[in-house]
Amino acid sequence: MKEDTKVVRAGRHPEKHLGAVNPPVFHASTVLVRTLDELENLSRRPDPTFVYGRRGTPTQHAFEEAVRELEGGDACYSYPSGAAAVSAALLAFAAQGAHFLVADSVYTPTRRLCDTLLKRWGVETTYFDPLIGSGLAALMRPNTKAVMCESPGSLTFEVQDIPAISKVAHAGGAKVLLDNTWASPLYFKPFQHGVDVSIQSATKYIGGHSDAMLGTVTVNKGALEAVRDATHTLGYCLGPDDAYLAQRGIRTLAVRLRHHQDSGLKVARWLAARPEVERVIHPALPGDPGHVLWKRDFLGASGLFGFLLTPCSRAALAAMVNGFSLFGMGASWGGYESLCMPTHPERSRTATAWKVAGHTMRIHVGLEDPDDLIADLDRAFARLNDVERRRKGAA
Repeated sequence: MKEDTKVVRAGRHPEKHLGAVNPPVFHASTVLVRTLDELENLSRRPDPTFVYGRRGTPTQHAFEEAVRELEGGDACYSYPSGAAAVSAALLAFAAQGAHFLVADSVYTPTRRLCDTLLKRWGVETTYFDPLIGSGLAALMRPNTKAVMCESPGSLTFEVQDIPAISKVAHAGGAKVLLDNTWASPLYFKPFQHGVDVSIQSATKYIGGHSDAMLGTVTVNKGALEAVRDATHTLGYCLGPDDAYLAQRGIRTLAVRLRHHQDSGLKVARWLAARPEVERVIHPALPGDPGHVLWKRDFLGASGLFGFLLTPCSRAALAAMVNGFSLFGMGASWGGYESLCMPTHPERSRTATAWKVAGHTMRIHVGLEDPDDLIADLDRAFARLNDVERRRKGAA
């Protein structure tokens, strides 16, 4: 099936639910059995996975089946947030004395987990240049158990050479984990490029409506047992109402992503021509450093990217962002609404420095008309320039 068909059909079994098009919401903790024989042989039940609410309900399983099919893995597990998904995936391969390699551009909660809990539990983390590719071999150790990637990075948007990294990691006996949130299950197929564990903050594009906290981890057979056991031992489970919102969101993922991509590129090209912008950071633009890898490995682009402002005062930046009519400022992205805010990658980088003269901005282009968004940005730059003119005049 084509992807547009998969997002509509995957995980749906109307014949199991009296013909209902959408898998219904199951609010369940206790799941009863009728006999001692049935209790002692739960694996023989018609649905052996529905044994207790914490292990998942048919609502949750329908969502997981859809994500697994779209990503191409062998199993999928769902979580109450993207950070929970990252934690479960990394903890699945953690052991005292283990060594992890983690891209320097990862999601901040990933870094926090490595630098706090994992460090206290005896797991050492080495951060690496996201652009290292096969050079990762120099950092591998006999005790390296996991290589954590994020491509593109959600603040700085470096595209990693996942096939090259996977080849090196597997040669050293390590599993490859990838935060695949930017591209979603539709625009990057992780298991075709050597990934063992694909992580999504499904709060973002899969949910798509800024109203549910969600995470998923999809695995191949080699990682299935470790991730399954970690997930169950940690007690992670997705609430049924959020699972319902997630499976509803996934049905429109293909059409939403096309709009995010097209509008994002239109806004990115407009920004690239502005004198207030030093550089646009968008892998799908031909001049971007990651464009060659993006074109080779990806099937599309989302609406999240960055740009660097030419140096300006904080007062000018404040005038720019405080007066937005359509863009909001908020920590998430992937919803229907547009966002634009300054970020500070330089505060967390350790393997590589993020050295820029002006402010680093992250923008998410939502589902509004791109011409309206461009007009909002145009007014924002007018405010920025007005403050800079008055500041320089006073000087």
